[in-house]
Amino acid sequence: MTRPDPDAVPTILTVTANPSLDRTLELPAPLHRGGVQRATAVRAEPGGKGVNVARVVTEAGLHARALLPARTGDPLLTALDAVALPYVALSTNSDVRSNITVVDPDGTTTKLNVPGVPFDADGARRFLELIVAGAAGTRWVALCGSLPPGLPDTWYRTVIDELAGQGCRVAVDTSGAPLSATMNGHADLLKPNEEELAEATGLDPAPLVAATARGDHAPVAAAARTLAERTGATVLVTLGAAGAMLITEAGAWFATPPPIVPRSTVGAGDAALAGYLIAESRGDTEPERLRTAVAYGSAATALAGTQPPTPEHLDRRGVHVVDLTPDGPRSRATPPTNPITPPPIHRR
Repeated sequence: MTRPDPDAVPTILTVTANPSLDRTLELPAPLHRGGVQRATAVRAEPGGKGVNVARVVTEAGLHARALLPARTGDPLLTALDAVALPYVALSTNSDVRSNITVVDPDGTTTKLNVPGVPFDADGARRFLELIVAGAAGTRWVALCGSLPPGLPDTWYRTVIDELAGQGCRVAVDTSGAPLSATMNGHADLLKPNEEELAEATGLDPAPLVAATARGDHAPVAAAARTLAERTGATVLVTLGAAGAMLITEAGAWFATPPPIVPRSTVGAGDAALAGYLIAESRGDTEPERLRTAVAYGSAATALAGTQPPTPEHLDRRGVHVVDLTPDGPRSRATPPTNPITPPPIHRR
């Protein structure tokens, strides 16, 4: 694969305010609390949701650049250099955090995340300036992950407001109060999972999760439509092994994944977001964007650690897409298409 010029304006800019060096331990038996267990494999990879998205996009041959805070010489930046991912780092005085993921043989993951490097007011201002400058000429800016200490819950909303009028589209993948704060911020794409969708719409997540588990996707569809109507954004809901749902002004679609052997769910949602952005940037139709998102999320689940899936890992034909628009569900399990000419960018 020929990689784009790292100095060129990226198609997709990702923002990771709380990056990490991800360490993954694979166990030969289920995690036993209080016991002593030996890992069969250990991986250390550059991480953070926006970093994961940028790596997947780059592997697909599109130009991505990651923005993140890290000191010069930090092991995370060394790891990014090793995988040739273009990035711009806001200089800090502390090491980037290390997160630990423990993976059982059936793919069940247990994550241990630490808070991250704190921001002060000056650091927050400089990082915002870096984002606004980096967004010039890009198609998408993806705001991804949790916020570190020192950044208020409204920080993503502030970034969205600063990007208004830049000509780029904004995707948001976060949870809790930072997600709720973006509700009136004119984001173009929101990517919650079931629990995050429930949080954003004021619902109890347990019924949504239970409904999905028994194959009833109407509650999730109703909640996603509510979120889309409140925000004016496209909503991509990732549903784990059940697949994903896409709600837009034009309609609603649900997609089930191809059969896989799960190894790690870490980064699967990030890969799904990357898949959507890749397909949208290439001008695919909305059902095909969902198909690609699910194909990427599934491929990531079949890989160890937070390895970015490549196009060679995808089974797009194994993804079944169903139209859920009000005029009646229609199967869209047709061969995938890939138009070349992208649609014009919406100017806010």
